[in-house]
Amino acid sequence: MSRQRRKSTPQDRERGAAPGSGGGGATGEATGDEQSRPAVGASAAGASTAGASPTRKPRHRRAAADRSASTASKTSSTPGIRGTASTAGTATTADTTGTPAERPAPHPTPAHPDLQADCANCFALCCVALPFSKSSDFAVTKPAGTPCKNLQGDYRCGIHADLRTKGFSGCTVFDCFGAGQKVSQVTFIGEDWRGSKKAARQMFAVFPVVRQLQELLRYLAEALTLDAARSLQGELLASYERVDALTRQDADTLLATDVPTVRGEVNTLLLRAGDLHRAQAPGRPRNHRGADLFGAQLAGADLRGACLRGAILIAADLKGTDLRRADLIGADLRDADLRGADLRDTVYLTQPQLDAAKGDAKTQLPQGLHHPRHWAPATR
Repeated sequence: MSRQRRKSTPQDRERGAAPGSGGGGATGEATGDEQSRPAVGASAAGASTAGASPTRKPRHRRAAADRSASTASKTSSTPGIRGTASTAGTATTADTTGTPAERPAPHPTPAHPDLQADCANCFALCCVALPFSKSSDFAVTKPAGTPCKNLQGDYRCGIHADLRTKGFSGCTVFDCFGAGQKVSQVTFIGEDWRGSKKAARQMFAVFPVVRQLQELLRYLAEALTLDAARSLQGELLASYERVDALTRQDADTLLATDVPTVRGEVNTLLLRAGDLHRAQAPGRPRNHRGADLFGAQLAGADLRGACLRGAILIAADLKGTDLRRADLIGADLRDADLRGADLRDTVYLTQPQLDAAKGDAKTQLPQGLHHPRHWAPATR
């Protein structure tokens, strides 16, 4: 099979399919109304994007108190985000009489542990549940529900340190945003997919659903940090709590969830918050939403405050481009040249998008993101 890379199409974005060789299947993990496509190929599967394979610590079933807390949030309402409760935005303290009382807790941020992949507490779900097709991003084709040939008995990747050189660069740009450990330790309370075929099938079906919801949480958490969107903080936090509560429901509830509806509701807020942030840029920001900018020559361009939601920027020349305050949710940055570009204060930019692009020591990044290892050595 030829190893060709194709650009995504409007149809891909509408159905949430990531671009891949031969139109391989995808997990449908879209955010907002755009497809989040930094994980290339069909469905990216692999381990964390760190350099060394993580050391896996023993897994334990959650304590009874944790299980009770998780169960308490479940409701009999129609699957979705409305009507579910969460304690994500509150903390319990005691008043002067000793009676427990709730007080506002600091809002979540993209750096929250719940939104970070914790491979040590996951049963390598990304290496099993998701499919990928042979392409420039994956050396082989793997169907959904089948363990990757590189997966070891201890759930570690046997070629983690050499994924790019071995033809599995697609794995290095995948991020579950904390879905792996949540499905493993919350939804299935530490049950291993290797122990039950029935549980395995359900776990593999639930993982892509929770992954999409976790990605929405990651964007909501970022929106909560935007000074320009303070007027929306109450709505954003309420939305975060509802989605977070949904991710803690049982497997049947998750599988019955209307994810496109949830995504649509969240995206309305994300768009409003992003527009308020972009409005702080000087001049009249450009609108390239969903634009096909494949290989576009944009070196040195002033794209401050631009809307690049879902834009195809594969192999685009963005050297020295000013992208401050631009909205980059779902923008396809595979092989985009970001050398010397200014990405400070961009909104909804994720680490997987950077991992799929090219850059150097002069590329300026938003707080919380880092230069990928495969960029110039001086950036490490």
